Amino acid sequence: MRPGDRAEGESEDEGSEGPAGAQEAAEGASKAADGAEAPEGASGARKGAEGREDDSDAPDVGTDAGDSDGDGDEKPDADTDKVDEADEADTADTADTSDPKDADEPDDAEPAKADAPDAPDAKDNAPEDPDPDTPTTVFKAVRPTTPAPAVDQPTTMLKLGDVKPGPEKPAKKDESEPESPAERTSKFVALKPLDDSPAAKPPAAERTAVVPQIGPERTTQQPVPPKPPLDLLAELTNTPPPPPTPLRTLARRVKIWTPLAILLVIVFAVVQAVRPLPEPTLRLTAQETVSFEGGKPSVPWPGQGQAAMDVNGIGSFGTSGAQKPVPIASIAKVMTVYVILRDHPLKTGDKGPKITVDAAAQKHYETGKAENESVVKVTEGQRITEYEALQAVMLPSANNIAKLLARWDSGSGSEDAFVDKMNKTAEELGMKNTTYTDPSGLDKTTVSTAEDLVKLGRAAMENPVFKEISRQPSYVDLNGDQQNNFFGLVPTVAIGIKTGTTTAAGGNILFAAEKTVGGKTQTIIGAALGQYGRNGTANIDEVTGVVQKLIEAGQDALTAKTIVKKGEVVGQVDDGLGGTTPVVATKNVTAVGWSGLTVKLELDKPDDGSVPHSAAAGTEVGTLTVGDSGSDSAIKVPVALQRDLAEPGFSEKLTRVA
Repeated sequence: MRPGDRAEGESEDEGSEGPAGAQEAAEGASKAADGAEAPEGASGARKGAEGREDDSDAPDVGTDAGDSDGDGDEKPDADTDKVDEADEADTADTADTSDPKDADEPDDAEPAKADAPDAPDAKDNAPEDPDPDTPTTVFKAVRPTTPAPAVDQPTTMLKLGDVKPGPEKPAKKDESEPESPAERTSKFVALKPLDDSPAAKPPAAERTAVVPQIGPERTTQQPVPPKPPLDLLAELTNTPPPPPTPLRTLARRVKIWTPLAILLVIVFAVVQAVRPLPEPTLRLTAQETVSFEGGKPSVPWPGQGQAAMDVNGIGSFGTSGAQKPVPIASIAKVMTVYVILRDHPLKTGDKGPKITVDAAAQKHYETGKAENESVVKVTEGQRITEYEALQAVMLPSANNIAKLLARWDSGSGSEDAFVDKMNKTAEELGMKNTTYTDPSGLDKTTVSTAEDLVKLGRAAMENPVFKEISRQPSYVDLNGDQQNNFFGLVPTVAIGIKTGTTTAAGGNILFAAEKTVGGKTQTIIGAALGQYGRNGTANIDEVTGVVQKLIEAGQDALTAKTIVKKGEVVGQVDDGLGGTTPVVATKNVTAVGWSGLTVKLELDKPDDGSVPHSAAAGTEVGTLTVGDSGSDSAIKVPVALQRDLAEPGFSEKLTRVA
């Protein structure tokens, strides 16, 4: 028994002899139960125990039984009171029976031990954090002589106080029934009442009962709720970061930015590799211009009016006189024929559709013949072919047929719509000082300049049908009459184009001549306007003499010069990424010109307009043009690759910026 416990049959005497100690013990137990003043409750329990020891002469069974030394100073320790310690207690208890001190104890001490109630489970009822100063005495059970299977048994507390037990009192064990070794248990004094009421007094000592263990041993500690998986993972993996240093900061930045930089480099490389390649271009590396040695040739320009002459596709000999708009007479018919062939084209040898002669054409013939106009006889209802109508306009310069073509083109009896076409075409050809008011040129308000008419003659002579008609000396009309070409220098000196003579305009000729130079035929185009005869010379004869001198001077001045030899590098193919492949001329390039002339060189793309990304050496990839690239008279020589042309490599694709 522990201090404060009473043996059976002695509860009344101890209660009367030590009321102060018992009350103080009860108050200490109550305070320990509340958990607020556990040390004071434990101290009260000690004082109560000491009071009872002083007031009672009965031997202290609990002291001798629980402590072999008799000092009774052992402290409760619920966590260390294990089953193996109970076995040691049994051995110690057996040894106490032979202690000399026990011989002086009364005979009823043993029955008191037997009748004492079983203590409740110390683990279940002991305070979670008992005061280390709380005294307790541990009863040590006698180890059985026959070994029994180890059985875990919960311990129970001894209830103190004289409070009536609650409704559920532990059953008292029958004294006659022997106690099995498995039921033997240590007993200790509870320091707090089982009742939750703070006013309740400790109940009287009762015999303890064995409470069977059902299921796993319970604990008063509540389970901690599980943490989220991410928090658990963080607790398992996260470690406190090391203190920051410049080196660690640099290493951390390298670890963060290096993968990102590598990814960006990979993406950049892929994009650069799959981007479309730029179109290759041809670039001229030879001289862009070539000059002929010597001074400018002497050209016999007329002393009156105005004139201009050039070589088609090469250059101009120059002009004379003021280039001011003047009447051009029948030279206006060149624009009429040019527009008709453009809008109603004919193939070589084709006569074209038949045009019905109207009454206006017949009447114009009748009135014009009387006034000495250039007209051709036609009768209303006749059908004339387009080709013959063009011959009538170009060779005998028939005014009535020129106006007939204008009305036929517009589809009405008006010529104004066709005149509008003539002026619009003049703008397209760059004839800035030219104005047409009628399709025949009979009106003196139809004006132009020699320089503008050279532009028109160059464009007209590129049409094969026009060139064919303009160089004919004569033809036979639908009435069987022969019609002669008024340009007397055709075909001996000139190949066309047209004359025009009136009193207001004087003598005017737009001419074309040819000369073969350097294996290629060159065309000379010129015009002389406002030429008037002197001393009885007709205007047409005056202008014819001027034109003949201009043609002869131009033909004599033309010469050929080799400016590029076969196999010479003249340019290169640029792939757009820094790679170049040289191109060479496939044959000698001969420029045609005259002394003092500077000709231009150009490197043009092939006819299909594209340069390949890759090709074998010798593949033609363009054309070298000497002179005016827009003219048929310009010198053109194919150029080819000097070595194989290959697509740009991966490194070139990777490093391109634009």
